Amino acid sequence: MDTQNPNVPSHAHTPVTGKKHPNRRHPHAGLVHDNTRHTARFTVIGNHLAQHAELSLLAIGLAVHIQSLPAGARIDIKTLAARFPEGTTRIAAALRELETHGYLRRVRERVPGGRIITRTISCNQPGHGRTDALRPAPGKQTRPPGSKLLPAVPHPAYPAPALLRQATDLLAGLHREDTRLLLSTRDVAHLAPGVAAWLERDVSATAVRHALTADLPPESLHRPAALLAHRLTAQLPPPPPFRAPAPRPTAPHRFQTCDGCDRAFRAPAPGHCRDCRSSLPEAA
Repeated sequence: MDTQNPNVPSHAHTPVTGKKHPNRRHPHAGLVHDNTRHTARFTVIGNHLAQHAELSLLAIGLAVHIQSLPAGARIDIKTLAARFPEGTTRIAAALRELETHGYLRRVRERVPGGRIITRTISCNQPGHGRTDALRPAPGKQTRPPGSKLLPAVPHPAYPAPALLRQATDLLAGLHREDTRLLLSTRDVAHLAPGVAAWLERDVSATAVRHALTADLPPESLHRPAALLAHRLTAQLPPPPPFRAPAPRPTAPHRFQTCDGCDRAFRAPAPGHCRDCRSSLPEAA
């Protein structure tokens, strides 16, 4: 979004000089900055995003683009894929990264008329928003010390409780296929939306289980949940093709009594049966 910085006076562009210049310490080594102060059409980006240690470069760039857009702009996958050359698969994965780290939130709201929509909220500083302050920041309090963050997984469009329950049961039973796939409660909670996204796309539970357990490496699995998260994302099948609803069967005509021979026959209205119609003078 185009933001005016209230702390910057309205004067001509002034180069950064003096002791505060970033090149003063090492003027002849590494990166050299040639900076000019912005006074209009700029967006403030925190280093916590620009130098994020766990986000991909595509996710960081996409977050910068989203934070520069005005309120009300469309940031769905198709709109972003039409704007950038990366394609829907990579953009969807980047959006999931931003959602995992708190830079994007998706909330469901009921609009006038009773329709429920999904609204996307961009957070320029996760953990400091009006609703983020009430919950722990992702990847900090919820992770055991020394553990790495699991890769992001797909999410279903409509996370129904029954669908998530089926996904949770499937993950909890994977150790029966391979004892190395014994997952913790935290891992199952992270992976369940990814399995639900597969089930939502008309993939049977047997097919999902086979995709997660087939062709596993013979050596021991150091991080089985990370391997499953990668498979859920990299092998996500496309949505099922649109199927038009089957036409409703038409009810048969009611029985009518023939005006000529009193025989019962089916017709939309009273009259003569087929034999009597063929013997009428008009037919001749």
